[in-house]
Amino acid sequence: MTLSPDPHALRRRVFALAWPVIFESFLETALGIVDTLLVSRLGEFAIAGVGAAIQVLFFMIAVLSALGVGSAVLVAQAVGAQRLKHAGDLARQSFLWGIVISIPLAVVGIFFSEHIAALFRLEADVAVVAQGYIEITMGTAVVMTSRFLLGGVLRGAGDSRTPMLVTFGANIINIFLSYGLIFGQFGLPEMGVLGSAWGTLIARVMALLVILIVLWRGRNGVTIRGSVLVLPDIRIARQVLNVGVPAALEQVLITSAFSALTVAVAGLGTMTLAAHRITMNAMSLSFLPGFGFGMAATSLVGQCVGAKRPDEGSVVAGIATRWGMLWMSTVGLIVFLFGTQIMGFFSDDPNAITIGASGLRVVAAAQPFWAIIFIQSGAIRGTGNTQFPLRVNTIGVWSSCGLAAVLIEFFDGDLAAVWASFLVIAPWPAAMLWWRFRRSMREMMD
Repeated sequence: MTLSPDPHALRRRVFALAWPVIFESFLETALGIVDTLLVSRLGEFAIAGVGAAIQVLFFMIAVLSALGVGSAVLVAQAVGAQRLKHAGDLARQSFLWGIVISIPLAVVGIFFSEHIAALFRLEADVAVVAQGYIEITMGTAVVMTSRFLLGGVLRGAGDSRTPMLVTFGANIINIFLSYGLIFGQFGLPEMGVLGSAWGTLIARVMALLVILIVLWRGRNGVTIRGSVLVLPDIRIARQVLNVGVPAALEQVLITSAFSALTVAVAGLGTMTLAAHRITMNAMSLSFLPGFGFGMAATSLVGQCVGAKRPDEGSVVAGIATRWGMLWMSTVGLIVFLFGTQIMGFFSDDPNAITIGASGLRVVAAAQPFWAIIFIQSGAIRGTGNTQFPLRVNTIGVWSSCGLAAVLIEFFDGDLAAVWASFLVIAPWPAAMLWWRFRRSMREMMD
């Protein structure tokens, strides 16, 4: 006879993993927000240019996320099954293959930065900013991929506090360096917009070095030490990629959809594009509880599957979803009530504030549905199934972006219409993901 899972103990485990991830995600998002705030003092053209460049960076990270997602899920399952040596092998190989794959892609991005910036149909002064920022941030793609990958390994091993603390340190360094390099303070050279890119890159490199040291020493029995680090193992790489490639493809397709949406919004003018970038920053903040509880669900469901306790996995996912919905709905209410004030932090232009605030209020209304999407997707990935979230989330986001493009092109839609498209579509993927996870748990328990 098996004992029923203790919901109070499981809730503590969910929160122990989720709150550091939420805070870490906030700090990671804050890196981009701080850069936007500092750059905003240089004008709307600078915000728009940096926004387009960051969209390219997100695309690069999505391409390289296969190893990160695959290793996080498999490490969690290995830890749940008490196969710690295998978990270490997975961590080492994922890190190695991430470096091997990401460097050539970064080099290509640097050499073709001008052509990449041209895809956004930007005005001339905005395009110059975007190209310069892209050239520098391509190096950030390699660093960020490694950081996210190793952070996923730590979370799979049950440690989410270390990535949070490292990201906190990176933020402090970024504020100092970016401000100094943009405006020529603290004895640093004045580099304008590009100083923001260099400051962020240096801060992230230092954070990666700290995480490497932590995992070299080992956490909860998982370490990257060993000769396997320099000897690529195709067998392990295949295991990681079998899980990770669908998740990476999902992120690539979703990021491509948002890139296409950015192109469509750029046709409405630099003012609206800048407001769109600010709205995306605010939206990223509102997503943090969903990301945090979603990552916690992936790790804990993965550990439960590895330990052959699907009943606990079901309870964990339910706890994470309920709390994620509560937190994201609360954040959405705050965004709805204070949309104008939030926009005022980033711009003093009345038109930009009005345009952005209307979009933010629509974003706020979609929060409960997005909470379900994030967390149930994470729970399904924890079972090792990354195919279903790929199909559902990709269709959902492309349908939303496609509807937004139609509203812009044929019905003179504004920024509020763009985000209303997401509100209309979101209930469908939320319902499908909820149904699929429950079916998976029932099948494991039968």
